[in-house]
Amino acid sequence: MPKLIVVTREGEESTIEGETGLSVMEVIRDAGIDELLALCGGCCSCATCHVHVDQAWADKLPAMSEDENDLLDSSDHRTEESRLSCQLPFGDALDGLRVTIAPED
Repeated sequence: MPKLIVVTREGEESTIEGETGLSVMEVIRDAGIDELLALCGGCCSCATCHVHVDQAWADKLPAMSEDENDLLDSSDHRTEESRLSCQLPFGDALDGLRVTIAPED
């Protein structure tokens, strides 16, 4: 099973196994990391699953949609590495992906 490295807002790092076919948000949620609110459940309508993706992975991610881009624009904590974790399909191609949960807006 592919692994996902998650860094919490406090800097605590965890490596969790994720099921292929889930989104990065679902993998984090299913691991019990409750900092990631994901209020809309993955519908790309709230930006409460905002993460910062390790720069080394930027080219391996799917392109950002206009909706995702617009939602991230509403965050005071947007960076070049910002993505909505509900928009990142998890699987073997992202084995070892490292994300940091963005500060809450």
